Amino acid sequence: MAMLGNLLGGALGQPALPDVPEITVAEFLRGTAASGVQVVDVREPEEWAGGRMPGSVLMPMGEVAARMRELDPDAPVVTVCRSGRRSLYSAEELIGAGFRDVKSLAGGLIAWVEAGQPLER
Repeated sequence: MAMLGNLLGGALGQPALPDVPEITVAEFLRGTAASGVQVVDVREPEEWAGGRMPGSVLMPMGEVAARMRELDPDAPVVTVCRSGRRSLYSAEELIGAGFRDVKSLAGGLIAWVEAGQPLER
């Protein structure tokens, strides 16, 4: 999906999506959830208050650069947002800062809920 965004982004008048690794909900549930992954929710506080992935931390997209030192750069990170777009940009920012194992949750919380997974409130 990210590659398609890179190919079509400028043509559609939208910024090109970064080419960042993504993880599906099924992949996350299969292995990542039990491995000490840092789940970073990059939505805004009012979105966060409506429901979030259990165990996630709020770090709005606009604050990632200033707050990334709150994260362990050697531990896996999964970024998440509503649909998966903001999380791609935030993951790209973390990768650019030297984080080695960063993925964006494909489809975001929409995919999480569609897969029947719970939200924490």
